[in-house]
Amino acid sequence: MATFLYRLGRFSFRRRRLVALLWVVILAACAFAAAKAPTAAEDGFSMPGTESQKAFDLLDQRFPGGNSNTADARIVFVAPKGQKVTAAANKAAVEKIVANVASGSQVKGALNPFDMAGAVSKDGTTAYSTISYDVQSIDLTDATTKALEDAAKEGRDAGLTVELGGSALVPDGELGGTTELVGVAAAAVVLLITFGSLAAAGLPLLTAIVGIGVGVASIVALGMSTTTTTLALMLGLAVGIDYALFIVSRYRTERADGHSAEEAVARAVGTAGSAVVFAGLTVVIALAGLSVVGIPVLTKMGLAAAGTVVIAVLVAITLLPALLGFFQKAVLSRTERRAGSGARGRQRARGGAVSGAAGSAGSAGSAGSAGSAKPNMGTRWARFVIRRPLAVLVLGVLGLGLISVPALDLQLGMPGDESKPTSTTQRRAYDALADGFGPGFNGPLTVVVDAKGSDDPKAAAAQAAKQLSATDGVVAVTPPAFNKAGDTAVLTAVPATGPSSSDTTDLVHTIRDEAGGLKSKTGATMLVTGTTAVNVDVSQKLDDALAPYLTLVVGLAFLLLMIVFRSLLVPLKAALGFLLSVTASFGVIVAVFQWGWLADVLGVEQTGPVMSITPIFLIGVVFGLAMDYEVFLVTRMREAYVHGERPGEAIVAGFRHSARVVVAAAVIMIAVFAGFIGMNESMIKMMGLGLASAVFFDAFVVRMTIVPAVLALLGHRAWWLPRWLEKVVPQVDVEGEKLTHGGPAAAPVAEPDPDPVRV
Repeated sequence: MATFLYRLGRFSFRRRRLVALLWVVILAACAFAAAKAPTAAEDGFSMPGTESQKAFDLLDQRFPGGNSNTADARIVFVAPKGQKVTAAANKAAVEKIVANVASGSQVKGALNPFDMAGAVSKDGTTAYSTISYDVQSIDLTDATTKALEDAAKEGRDAGLTVELGGSALVPDGELGGTTELVGVAAAAVVLLITFGSLAAAGLPLLTAIVGIGVGVASIVALGMSTTTTTLALMLGLAVGIDYALFIVSRYRTERADGHSAEEAVARAVGTAGSAVVFAGLTVVIALAGLSVVGIPVLTKMGLAAAGTVVIAVLVAITLLPALLGFFQKAVLSRTERRAGSGARGRQRARGGAVSGAAGSAGSAGSAGSAGSAKPNMGTRWARFVIRRPLAVLVLGVLGLGLISVPALDLQLGMPGDESKPTSTTQRRAYDALADGFGPGFNGPLTVVVDAKGSDDPKAAAAQAAKQLSATDGVVAVTPPAFNKAGDTAVLTAVPATGPSSSDTTDLVHTIRDEAGGLKSKTGATMLVTGTTAVNVDVSQKLDDALAPYLTLVVGLAFLLLMIVFRSLLVPLKAALGFLLSVTASFGVIVAVFQWGWLADVLGVEQTGPVMSITPIFLIGVVFGLAMDYEVFLVTRMREAYVHGERPGEAIVAGFRHSARVVVAAAVIMIAVFAGFIGMNESMIKMMGLGLASAVFFDAFVVRMTIVPAVLALLGHRAWWLPRWLEKVVPQVDVEGEKLTHGGPAAAPVAEPDPDPVRV
């Protein structure tokens, strides 16, 4: 691996104009294809195999034209204090507003609340109108959405309180734009501080932008929806910067060891590039593994993000070495450039003759003795840890364990409009309906009765309605509505509790359990669906998929890390450390979003269950990123150990070369993810906080603290591999040992080389 990447890096350096041009052409081609691609259809949230999905499929089949994926809206009217919405003036205003909305070109139907049973609250203060459209929400025109806004304004001008809800509303905030700019700005500052050079700070940003440009454009060109690009954009930016950061850092180290620009690039790609490839593979495994969940939208998001990570790796090992060819000295700090000039002058004074053996010695020195280099913060921290490894290990594990305690109270659900800020009209509409019609009104259950196998379909539907009305927790049941064929009926059951309540979840399971009795009596099948039932099924499906997903991802990553490190204990330690960091992040999420700790500071206005998708999403993303830090940090330790260092000194050497870069990479990741905490959407806040806290715990507590403590305690045993496995496990040479001992080419030491760009 190291030899292949060495040659690839050297080729990219020598043919830098060709390589750079190829990437420009690829980016332009992808952008052109994306621009010409038709607007992607909105992803339908299908879940094959669940009861709610079977009910949706049955509705689409038996009620043609009633597509459940089309947009809808709900206009909620509340009368002024002391008045009723049924008063003549208020009623006239409501009817006029509904009629105006109904005239829209994309409106399929607009129900007048005074002509519809149950659309006016018992106390007469609240009414609602349901608007259905014949297109999906992504296809609604500006005129259609403006008509809704105008309707609300017209009602407010008439003295009514008018709020809007439903899928037709434009989201309050797009995931992207400002948050990505904040992340990029933070990354630029961190890179500038880390490298002390504008060019060195700029190259990782440039290559990351190229990578996400190609990745996101490819996703759009393939016809995937914008929701699919969210994870790809977030991860592509973060890993793209990090991968380039590690290679640029290694290039500077190789230059400091006296190698020419070409040789330094080749060696950087051969060593740090190997770590990038394997780190990228762990991220790809974690993201592609989301396919096992069985939710198509999640599968698309995982595969799209995995593809973007692959592109980020390719950019790092091809385009970056080419760009380093244009900025050979500019990426070095001023001190390094002055030191390099002095070294070359002394070499020329000696005749400039440097043997290949000297090059080998230089490479060994880069892994080399911790005592021969000036101590930095990484060196001091590593020495602190290895002097008292047991105390550090116990303190780190207990600390993360304490933070993880709230995770024991983890409650999953699918928060809806009730979790939005009170500043949004969707949340105010939700609250108005709950006040006027009861908390369960916002989460009605759609019950589908398939009476095709019944001798008397109408009697079967009536029996279903009677059975539902007698069920504890149901406060209202609508009369059955049949299709044209008369063999399928739809009823609506209103729970006594809100959609995110555990009592409502229990009610869904109760109704489904009672469906068997209806079938035995009438021959009809009863299915429960609707948003609330879908959320219950999502939570159950994700729960069921969690164990297989963990087994697949952790198992494959364990095998991959065993190949990289040629050890059994290092991969095991990596997996256990990941579990510590991810459970600690769950603890943070529960403390904030369920218990309300620091809720005011973070802008969380409504506590409740944690979104069902959060655990498996966090596990996938965090596992990949955690293995990144593991590979980047521990490969330098392994490299020093392979080159003859004692276990303790190998740990110090790894920290001396990698600690500062790993810290910078983690800070960049945290900055990118933390930017999403400021968004209005509760789901995005949760993801941002979970990812930022997980990266913090994993990078600073697990990888920078627990890992060196465990390796110090294990000593030589950390790198043990049974003899029979040594014969089976392939040699990938991530450490670049072949580059040191008779590598693919001689290792020329620094010589005068052209550098057209200086900073």
